[in-house]
Amino acid sequence: MKPLAEIMRPEKLEDFIGQKNIIAKGKPLYNLIISKRIPNCILYGPPGTGKTTLANIMANYSDKKFYKLNATTASVKDIQEITNSLDSLLNYNGVVIYIDELQHFSKKQQQALLEFIENGRVTLIASTTENPYFAIHKAILSRCNIFQFQSLKLEEILEGLEKAIKKLVNEDIEVNYTIEALKYIADISQGDYRKAYNVLELCINSQLNKIKNITVEYIEELNQSHIRADASGDEYYNFLSALQKSIRGSDPDAAIHYLARLIKSGNLQAIIRRISIIAAEDIGLAHPNALSVVNSGIELALKVGFPEASLILSELVIYLATLPKSNSAYKAISRALSDLDNKNVGDVPNHLKDAHYSGAKSLGVGGYKYPHDYENHYIKQQYLPDNLEGSKYYEPQSNKYEDSLKQYWNTIINNSK
Repeated sequence: MKPLAEIMRPEKLEDFIGQKNIIAKGKPLYNLIISKRIPNCILYGPPGTGKTTLANIMANYSDKKFYKLNATTASVKDIQEITNSLDSLLNYNGVVIYIDELQHFSKKQQQALLEFIENGRVTLIASTTENPYFAIHKAILSRCNIFQFQSLKLEEILEGLEKAIKKLVNEDIEVNYTIEALKYIADISQGDYRKAYNVLELCINSQLNKIKNITVEYIEELNQSHIRADASGDEYYNFLSALQKSIRGSDPDAAIHYLARLIKSGNLQAIIRRISIIAAEDIGLAHPNALSVVNSGIELALKVGFPEASLILSELVIYLATLPKSNSAYKAISRALSDLDNKNVGDVPNHLKDAHYSGAKSLGVGGYKYPHDYENHYIKQQYLPDNLEGSKYYEPQSNKYEDSLKQYWNTIINNSK
């Protein structure tokens, strides 16, 4: 028996499920396919969302010979062999080459693709699970249209599962199922159509009885719900981004949700790195002690490892999400770095330069006033280079700690006048 995903792969647009944002009737891509004007394109999105299926459908509508390659194993030589056969192809108006996981081609290999798609005899359809603006060479991007795929909705996966079961019934396989069981499959598949089909197929094939019973209890026994996130894919970085933005937005529930999704990846180093950044960038001087707390928590998490580290990470994430927020330190260093990139900042003032060598005075180095020799350990003098004098990088924000700093320094500076 063929894999269920292959049996159910649609060959016509009307049978394609999901991606209504790009392929619904009347949408530009739908019109291009129907009119057989297949463009060079990149299909971008999570696994199991229909990229390969749509590529096959596009080829069916194009009246061109269809070749499928995977960038993890193929080479430019494989493409050359295909193009060398163009003149010998009868009844075909050129070829469509589908390259799955294009991001695995090196920069040089991607550049080599250009000569094959420039003259129009080869139509390139590529797919990638990673953001093409990061993973694909700019020269390829400029010659291709990008269509973004979304994770499938629960009702879309349900529709596909019910069609699959009807297909099985038509092949004389007796199946009893509940909608709750199909919903459970859709839930644990997390928007991945292929994963849903694979779970359904496992459920069918693992039963020896003539009548196949699909229930929630039986699916749980298959132990297919423990899905790990890809720790290197584009979606994983979206989880990291969502974690930080949820903590920054002081939403502990959302933060814990994204932490759980990241924990599924098993990449402890990436999680603790992002939590460390959050403590400095988003909590900052509103609660400076957060850096020490996070550092201690990270040491413990690394010491115990997964799965117990998830408890420590949970405490850290809730702690950070519920603290007051300040990005004054982040804004200060960002402004300073921007000035270095965009201004002639000038030299360090002479009185701040190292004077611990003979001849320093003859070079004009000297005149530094040692603050600890003065009342309140403060004396006004110039610290910024002449070109930046008067520049403001650090601006205190409104929170308990920075308000106290502001009040303290206003008093000290006013008393020193």
